[in-house]
Amino acid sequence: MRSTAACGRRCLEKPGVATAVMPGLSRERASFPTNLGYVMSQQPDRRLDASGLNCPLPLLKAKQALADMQAGELLEVIATDAGSWRDFESFVEHSRHTLVGREENSGVYHYWLRKADGEARA
Repeated sequence: MRSTAACGRRCLEKPGVATAVMPGLSRERASFPTNLGYVMSQQPDRRLDASGLNCPLPLLKAKQALADMQAGELLEVIATDAGSWRDFESFVEHSRHTLVGREENSGVYHYWLRKADGEARA
């Protein structure tokens, strides 16, 4: 892993592996291949292209999009900032939203988030 300093904090870039992560678990403990065919076969209710935006803007734009969505809807986020990998992982650990899947391919990161009923984790 290598760090990036674009956002002013230590963000980690992960190796090019598609993983699905359960909320509350670190990638190292919960990493397993995701069925991206299943995730990608679901038409997202909203798609957010955050390509070219640096940390923390992809996450902030995603949070804004989720705020305007109904519970259960699916948001797809496309980003090019390597720090977004850790940002989205941390975000779902502290919210009730679900990271359905994520993948990295040639420096392009895709995230699929399912909107929860509430924002804060109890």
